[in-house]
Amino acid sequence: MSDLLLENQNARKLIKTLGLPIPVPERLARAKGPYEERRLDDKTVLVCGTGALSAVLAEILTKAGANPWVVGESDAVLEPYNGPGEAWARTPRRIEPGDAPEGERIDAIVFDGTGLQSPDDLRQLYDYIHPWIRRLNRSGRVVIIGRPASDAKKPARAATRAGLEGFARSLAKEIGANGSIANSVFVEDGAEGRLGPVLRFLLSPRSAFISCQPFHVTNRAKGDEAPDTHVLGGKVALVTGAARGIGEATAELLAAEGAHVVCLDRPADDAPCSKVAQRIGGSALLVDITDDDAPERIAGELEERFGGVDIVVHNAGVTRDKTLGRMKPDAWDMAVDINLGAVIRITDRLLEKDVLRPGGRIVCLSSVSGIAGNRGQTNYSASKAGIVGFVKALSAKLAKKGITVNAIAPGFIETRLTSAMPVAIREGARRLSAVGQGGKPEDVGQAITFLSTPGAVGLTGETVRVCGGALVGA
Repeated sequence: MSDLLLENQNARKLIKTLGLPIPVPERLARAKGPYEERRLDDKTVLVCGTGALSAVLAEILTKAGANPWVVGESDAVLEPYNGPGEAWARTPRRIEPGDAPEGERIDAIVFDGTGLQSPDDLRQLYDYIHPWIRRLNRSGRVVIIGRPASDAKKPARAATRAGLEGFARSLAKEIGANGSIANSVFVEDGAEGRLGPVLRFLLSPRSAFISCQPFHVTNRAKGDEAPDTHVLGGKVALVTGAARGIGEATAELLAAEGAHVVCLDRPADDAPCSKVAQRIGGSALLVDITDDDAPERIAGELEERFGGVDIVVHNAGVTRDKTLGRMKPDAWDMAVDINLGAVIRITDRLLEKDVLRPGGRIVCLSSVSGIAGNRGQTNYSASKAGIVGFVKALSAKLAKKGITVNAIAPGFIETRLTSAMPVAIREGARRLSAVGQGGKPEDVGQAITFLSTPGAVGLTGETVRVCGGALVGA
């Protein structure tokens, strides 16, 4: 069922005309087609802060085709922009601190907070961003960059670094009505070279429904330099639950980046699964993941038919909702086994037989319910919280092989399952996000696709919420 306030023009006009106290959500700008070489083409990005990443940010933004406006007291702040990506770069512009020329608007703000040392330094967030925040265009982006609080030796410095995340989360909830998002990125010392793909993703329309999230860029997993386009060329990807919804959207996006996608679903879903596989030039694999021999069959098929697999997306899942006092044992067992047990068994078998190649990617579907909990979902929430723990533990074990393991935690996503919700609950869930609406399967698919790319090597052990900045949970 479509969102009336988002899709119905007459309803939108009526609410605005009558001045009713109902927030009318902004349509989010979303990406179309495969990754572009110049993903920020003609986007005006304000770069501010007093950190140590000026040269890194200059290279990232100019090569992506952005128009950089750099805040500083002298033209010396523009020096890093002379050279990197100069064939594509727009002429950088210097902006005086605290100045926001009348009538000027921007598409994004990047704040470099890697140099902040004490709580007093947090004032820079206000001084640099305050003059510009109301100049941010619709579907704008704010990215706050810092160092991990866990790496700080002094408690005051750790507190200062942690403050960046709280600022980004709150700012996201202030700008969401404009269709804009804000996220924070914490870069481990020495991992600056892995920031580029993460920053380009967060500044692009591919991150439309990701807000309030912290990302941690590290050197834990081994990896080589990543291509900018056709980023999954020659890769083999397995997507479970691929017949419809998030699985279908993910399969399409992975294929668009050059991957051969193996679409796995139950034998009962042969027709829709095979249809998806045929449409994207992939292959169908019909297996019930709860069968005792499922891990062996899946590993065997991937090894024999494709010589292995590079990307594993554990998307298949079920809900069997009841309050604990009314829940039957089989409802508990089914939810936990499909959502968590099967994921572990299949992954273990792929690793035991070396079917997952070095440099591979594992992406598991968790849920906001697994982070925040939800009434009537003790079984589901337990299984999805288990996924968070699973990826964190497994990522540490596989980093030396260059294999990353991450989770995606969707919030309210417009699918056939959510369309069956009672109207009041469905409407409330939509409006509880910072952007005032539900997400689409493609929003989750975009996040999965990015985490599947070589460029995402700096992210592992993460759980990324794709929830539009939902007002529940962490």
